[in-house]
Amino acid sequence: MNESTLFNSTVPELLLLARGKVRDIYDLDDALLIVATDRISCFDVVLPTPIPDKGRVLTHLSRFWFKQTESIVRNHFLTMDLELAVGHWESLQPLKGRAMVVQKAHPLPVEAVVRGYLSGSAWKEYRQTSAVCGIPLPRGLRESDKLPGPIFTPATKAPQGQHDENISFERMAGIVGHDRAEAIRRISLRLYEEAAAYAAQRGLIIADTKFEFGLCKDELILIDEVLTPDSSRFWPAAGYAPGRPQPSFDKQYVRDYLEGLRWDKRPPAPPLPPKVVSKTSEKYGEAFQRLTGSPLPSASARESAGDFSTA
Repeated sequence: MNESTLFNSTVPELLLLARGKVRDIYDLDDALLIVATDRISCFDVVLPTPIPDKGRVLTHLSRFWFKQTESIVRNHFLTMDLELAVGHWESLQPLKGRAMVVQKAHPLPVEAVVRGYLSGSAWKEYRQTSAVCGIPLPRGLRESDKLPGPIFTPATKAPQGQHDENISFERMAGIVGHDRAEAIRRISLRLYEEAAAYAAQRGLIIADTKFEFGLCKDELILIDEVLTPDSSRFWPAAGYAPGRPQPSFDKQYVRDYLEGLRWDKRPPAPPLPPKVVSKTSEKYGEAFQRLTGSPLPSASARESAGDFSTA
């Protein structure tokens, strides 16, 4: 591993609350420190091979989108300036650029998925039922076709090692309440539509994405990550051709490699060869640069101190 790679974080001064597929979460009393590592998961299994700079892309890109969308819905982001928020600890130095301090919230147990194109699990479901999550779609659509309009297709949040399950809006309403489900659907569709229009100006198609929400003093806020290559399918607009899978700037490249192996998609996962690792890292970096118009900041760059605007 090189200095731009982090598989597991260690902050002995703080209580580790959770170590997820990608993120490590530490307690800061009235806030959380969320570290995006370079772990990558496919088919809900964490792979043994990290992707250099992946965590920094996820963190910086989430910060970018949190600022872009804060007029639509409040979010949990506070700052990436760890020295300002936490203090000068040696254990924090490897986390710079890949960690953010966020407001505590109670996560809702659903994922808010919005699809503008027919791909992935939605394509598989459509071939069987001509519908996705109970939403009927026109017959004769092809893989990767643009849908008549974006659709909201929620999913359950499965424990690590298990697969998320697409569910109907009615089932989601039974989990979080009808009014809250309506609000999540409305906000998610608006977030997708505005982000998709923005990305289109930069030559990218956002085929689908997922958002996560939480409650902060009963207020619905956007949490976790937002519109990253881990939570979205980004396709280059140039060369888009429905009727087949599209090249992408996300972890689909890794999924495609793994699909070609004799692996039963259960732990332990096979290691990734150097070519797949470097190509995936390159794709994540290119997605960041296309969307933000800037290269990924260096790991040593000092973060802005004026980030607490959403608190």
